[in-house]
Amino acid sequence: MRPESLEFLKTLIETPSPSGFEQPAQRLVREYAGQFADEVRTDVHGNVIAIKNPDGYPRVMLAGHCDQIGMMLTHITDDGYLYFAPIGGIDAAVMPGLPVCVHGREGCVPGVIGRKAVHLMKPEERDKAKHDLGELWIDIGAKTKEGAAKLVQVGDAATFALTFQPLQQDLVAGPGFDDKVGSFVVMEALRLVARRKLKCAVYAVSTVQEELGLRGARTSAYGIDPQVGIAVDVTHATDYPGADAKRTGEVKLGAGPAICRGANINPPLRELLEETAGKKKLPWQLEPAPGATGTDANAIQISRAGVATALVAIPNRYMHTPVEIVSLSDLENAAKIIAECVARIKPEMDFIPT
Repeated sequence: MRPESLEFLKTLIETPSPSGFEQPAQRLVREYAGQFADEVRTDVHGNVIAIKNPDGYPRVMLAGHCDQIGMMLTHITDDGYLYFAPIGGIDAAVMPGLPVCVHGREGCVPGVIGRKAVHLMKPEERDKAKHDLGELWIDIGAKTKEGAAKLVQVGDAATFALTFQPLQQDLVAGPGFDDKVGSFVVMEALRLVARRKLKCAVYAVSTVQEELGLRGARTSAYGIDPQVGIAVDVTHATDYPGADAKRTGEVKLGAGPAICRGANINPPLRELLEETAGKKKLPWQLEPAPGATGTDANAIQISRAGVATALVAIPNRYMHTPVEIVSLSDLENAAKIIAECVARIKPEMDFIPT
């Protein structure tokens, strides 16, 4: 991967962006996209929209959400312990003992997720503790409510400790790849087409609040009013123990991004993506999506009178944990496929399925 692109990805992963608190990550996106976009703007919802060739047609929207799951402080005890509610879908089973960062008024306040030791639990408590976030708290080492309140307050967001860990081959691990890699890929795709002679207009959007109901994609798609939309999100890899390819299809890290097929996907646009990948000899995988996907593609497809929409999915192991794993080559190839596809879109193209 290009060193500058890798540094952007690393910094993006290490910057907090829980749903509703995406501003620090979006500042990075604006700065990066400003190097090659004709215009970069932020809407009232917080979506960052980077535009190339705004007078072109059709309008093509590329979307990846920058928000990650997290926690919000709901109560500070007299002894300085912090209770929280989830922002997005958090698995209570992976939480105890994790290092976290509470994003207070002066920046990150380190803490850990605490829970009664298993040795002290009654049998019925052990099963409950696996599923109930209410049995957990954040310990920042404060001795009193007043001491904690000097650093944090109710309503502050918290995240898993933000790390970017290279592994073997070209794999990397960390929290928030769902779906900061989406924001990364769409901005990389925009960079790759920035010097091409485009017929279409390209709107690369780093969307917000996807984890709370595709909210940023809904508002930005309405505002842009695209004719074509390509969303980028993660999908479950099935190349590790316990994963079931029979349920979701076979998807492997390093074998290329997955191009989805199903009701949420416009057939002519999907075929254009597949044909483009084949012509450019770029690896890709096929993923079945029998219903509405839980991604920005769903919101884009049904915006206004409807949008020709596709979904490019990045294989991801251990989704919604602090150690999500993706392949850097999958990210690169996703950006290349999308860029090459966008470069082929012309005003006379018809995306009506026949």
